[in-house]
Amino acid sequence: MNNELCNRLDLEFPLFAFSHCRDVVAAVSRAGGFGVLGIVNRTPEEVEIELDWIDAHVQGRPYGVDLVFPQKLATKGEPELTYSDLLQRVPQAHKEFAAHILEAADVPPVSRAETDERRPPFDPASGRATLEVALRHPVKLVVNALGMAPQDMIDAAHARGVLVGALIGSKEHAVNQVAAGVDILIAQGTEAAGHCGEVSTMVLVPEVIEAVRSLGNVPVLAAGGIATGRQMAAAMAMGAAGAWTGSIWLATSEGESSPVLKDKMLAASSRDTVRTRTRTGKPCRNLRSAWTDAWENDPASPGPLPMPLMSLLSEAALKAADQAAQAGNEKARAIVTHAVGQGVGLIERISSAGSVVQDFKRDFLESVEKLNSLVSS
Repeated sequence: MNNELCNRLDLEFPLFAFSHCRDVVAAVSRAGGFGVLGIVNRTPEEVEIELDWIDAHVQGRPYGVDLVFPQKLATKGEPELTYSDLLQRVPQAHKEFAAHILEAADVPPVSRAETDERRPPFDPASGRATLEVALRHPVKLVVNALGMAPQDMIDAAHARGVLVGALIGSKEHAVNQVAAGVDILIAQGTEAAGHCGEVSTMVLVPEVIEAVRSLGNVPVLAAGGIATGRQMAAAMAMGAAGAWTGSIWLATSEGESSPVLKDKMLAASSRDTVRTRTRTGKPCRNLRSAWTDAWENDPASPGPLPMPLMSLLSEAALKAADQAAQAGNEKARAIVTHAVGQGVGLIERISSAGSVVQDFKRDFLESVEKLNSLVSS
């Protein structure tokens, strides 16, 4: 595609695929898109293994990584905290309520190692350690979510000739990120999976493009609910340089989600997601489930905790529920959830990641040809 961002990244088709699965990342890049591996809450050793594998399987095609450096964190300024330190701060009422949700579904209680010396989730020091590992590999892009990209992240990436991206949910965020030196903006509408704001993609994308127009040639990717090439074409008609996608890759044969979650995604409509704090402590769009409903609507709920405390409850409990559901526990299926955008209603089948890229290309070209036919003489 004749697109400046494609030229800068040596990219055939500006479809960016965020996934925690290395197989998806490699398959998307091989098919002409741009795979982005989510490495938040992984150890440097784990990241080294994953990126070594991608390097060996991506056939020299470009790929990137995505980290999370939250600007607002309940443990900010406490760099020596361990996982077990943090777990002791979780109120007993919250632990009991999480246990009650599992018990009601006949899911075995979560066992916890109180002496666990792991770093807590979303730990900035751990994030910087994994960034150092990533920058020793041929990544073309590093992306930050949840606030301003740290200046040391930007400087370290630029020193190695790597572009920096940032997910943003408002035009004010966009202007601040560009001023800090970010190279690519991902305008993420409220339809998106994961942490998102309140402005829809259709409004946010042109708003951000206009806000940064005078600040230089900063490419803007459209994100939020995009699951087809038709939507990608619509976003680029508004001025976006490409599309950033996530949920669609969960429903691929390579995707990391369990068969139970894939089945629930195929059955879901666009109305079956909810923007909730019950997963990480910050607003995050997830598939609606018994977990989200209990925390949000049960009169006995003590309410979600701030980030990162809520993750200590949710991740272990949801993993236990998913394992129980896979073992045949039908009650546990109701608890299973994941970060999923409203585009889930457009996902109709499980396909390979490479096939999804080809579907996007075909839909995109058909949409562009249709637009061209409207103005041809």
